[in-house]
Amino acid sequence: MDYEFMRDITGQVQVRFSMGHEVIGHWFNEEVRGDLSLLDEVEAQAAAVYGTERQWQREGREYTLWLDGEEVMIRANLLEFEGDEMEEGMSYYNEESLSLCGVEDFLKVVAQYRAFLKGR
Repeated sequence: MDYEFMRDITGQVQVRFSMGHEVIGHWFNEEVRGDLSLLDEVEAQAAAVYGTERQWQREGREYTLWLDGEEVMIRANLLEFEGDEMEEGMSYYNEESLSLCGVEDFLKVVAQYRAFLKGR
């Protein structure tokens, strides 16, 4: 899982992830947008469920973050289909709409995002 942090022309931090993990970057760019209190909440919940069978999720405007004791899943809210809404032959999985990674790897990205945001 490769990624990079950069600032756009307005100074907003942008995160870009490698293929297969793009949605993690979209989550940072669309949901976090520099909101350290959201990252505090995610880290606290990750610590609370780590090593347990419990789960936690946070639904945002565009993406939902779900975590358990081992894994983080981020998915676009548009992936929530009811009944037979999807056309025949279409896949529910879209690499740009769903990503999975380990909790420890995700928390490392969170820490690096914080450091980049603070200019370290």
